[in-house]
Amino acid sequence: MEQYYKVLPNFFVLFALTAMDLIDPILGLAEKLYSLCEEVKANKKRCRRLAKRVSELAMMVKAVKEQGLGREPELVQKGLQELKRTLEKAEDMVKKYASSSCLKRIVKAYDLGEDFGCLNKRLNDAAQLLSLALQVEQRKRMEEVFQEARRIKEDEEDSKSDREELRNLLQLLAVENQETKVSVESVNTKIDQTNKDIQDIKHILDSLRRPSIHLQAIREIRPEEITYDHPKEPIMKCCNSELYKGEYNKFIVVVKRYTYPVSISPSQVRCIFNKEVETMKCFESPNILRMFGICVQDENGPNPNFLIVMEFCEKGSLRQVLDSSSRLLWDRKIQMCLDAAQGLYRLHQTEENFKVHGCITSSGFLVAAGYRVKLGGFELAKTATSLKRSNSKNSSSMIYTSPQQQENINHTYDKACEIYSFGIVLWEIATREVPFKDCKSRHEIYEKVCKQKIMEPLPDDCPRELKNLINACRSYNPFQRPDAGVLVDKLRKLAQQYEED
Repeated sequence: MEQYYKVLPNFFVLFALTAMDLIDPILGLAEKLYSLCEEVKANKKRCRRLAKRVSELAMMVKAVKEQGLGREPELVQKGLQELKRTLEKAEDMVKKYASSSCLKRIVKAYDLGEDFGCLNKRLNDAAQLLSLALQVEQRKRMEEVFQEARRIKEDEEDSKSDREELRNLLQLLAVENQETKVSVESVNTKIDQTNKDIQDIKHILDSLRRPSIHLQAIREIRPEEITYDHPKEPIMKCCNSELYKGEYNKFIVVVKRYTYPVSISPSQVRCIFNKEVETMKCFESPNILRMFGICVQDENGPNPNFLIVMEFCEKGSLRQVLDSSSRLLWDRKIQMCLDAAQGLYRLHQTEENFKVHGCITSSGFLVAAGYRVKLGGFELAKTATSLKRSNSKNSSSMIYTSPQQQENINHTYDKACEIYSFGIVLWEIATREVPFKDCKSRHEIYEKVCKQKIMEPLPDDCPRELKNLINACRSYNPFQRPDAGVLVDKLRKLAQQYEED
C-alpha cells in the first residue's frame, strides 16, 4: 500500500505533463492560422472572426500554461485535445482555401461558408472546458467573448457581408472569364474549362441572389403565404398526416397536413409552438432539416386545418436513396456520412433537454439536391405531439438499438446509444444494404449483437479509415464509441483526402 501511494503522485505528474505538452503545439497552430486567415480573398469577415476567436483562445491557453490545469484536470486536458484537433482542421481548410487558384478559391468559398459554423462551435466547446482552469476574472472575460447569442449574431452579420462581397467578386470574374473565352477560342481544352468555370459562377450567383434558407425565421405562417397541391395526391401518407409539395416565400417546401379533426384549439397550438420556437433555433444548421413554421387554415370553421411547413428534400429519405439505382462512389458516400455526422453533432451540442434525437435511423435523414444529407424527425416535436391523437412513444427499431438497451430495457438512452444507432446508419451508407436483413426475429438480432458480438461486414473496398470509424461506432463497449465531434473531424479529413485525389 505504501508503494502504491509513492507511485500515485507520479501518475498525476505524468498526466499534467501530457496535457502541458499540448500547449506549445496549440499556440503554434493558432499563430499559423491567424496568419493564414489574413491571406484569404473571399469570406474575409468570417475568416477574420475565426482568427480573432482563435487569438482569444490562445490567450486562454497561455493562462492555463501559467496557472496549471485547475481543479478538473481531466476535463481541461480534453479541452486542450479538442482544441488541437479543431485548429488542425481549421488550418487544413484555410490553407487549402488560401492556396487555390483565384477563381477556384472564390467558387469554393461558397461551399466552405458552411464549415465556419461548425468550426466556431467546436472552438466554443473547447473554450467551455478550458475555462475550468481559469480564475474568475478570466473566466468572465471568456464567457463574454464566446457568449452564444452574441456569437450567432456576429456570424449572421459576417455571413451577410461575405455573401455580398462574394457576389461582386463573382460578377467581375464572370466578365473576365467571358473575355478569356473569346481570346482562346482556338484552344478547345481551355474553352471547356472556361465554360465550366462560368457555369459554376452563374450557379453560385443564382444561389446568392435567392434569399438564404437559414435566415428565414421560424414563425406562424398566414394561409395566403403558402400554396400546396391539396386536394391532389400527396407525395406521402402517414397514419396521422399527409405530405404535400408546396411553395412558401419562393422556397419549395413540404406541407404536413393532419388528416383528422383535432380537438385542441388554435390558441393552445400557438402557445405550444411559440414556446418551442426558441428551442428550435438551437438546431439551425445546413445539415438539419429546416423548419419554417405552422399554419392554421379555416381557423373559425368547425374543423380548422393545422399545417407544419418544412424544407423540401427532393431525393427523399436516405434509405430511399440507398435503395435507388443512383451511382454512389466512395467520395460521395463519405460526404454523405460527413453531412449526417454534422447534423448529429449540432444536435448533441444543444441544450440539455435536447441533447439526443431518440430515433436515429436511415429513414430519419433526408437527402436534398447534390446528395446533401440532413437530419430530420425531431422538428417541432412538441407542436406535432399536441396535434396527435395518441401519446404513444415512437421507439427505435431493434436493428438500431444499442447492446446496452437490448440487454436492459431500463438502460438510460444517452449519446453513446445514439452513436451506436448512427454507426448502423453509416454501415448502411457504406454497403447500401438493410441491416440484419437475414434475421427473422428480435431474438436473432439480440443473439448476434449481445451474445456473439458480431458486426455485419463492410465491403472489401471500403476505405480503411471509414471502416475503422464505422466499427468504432458499433463497438459493444460504449466507452469505445467516438463522440459526434470526433466523427466530424475524422470524416472531414477523409472527405478532403478524396477531394484532393
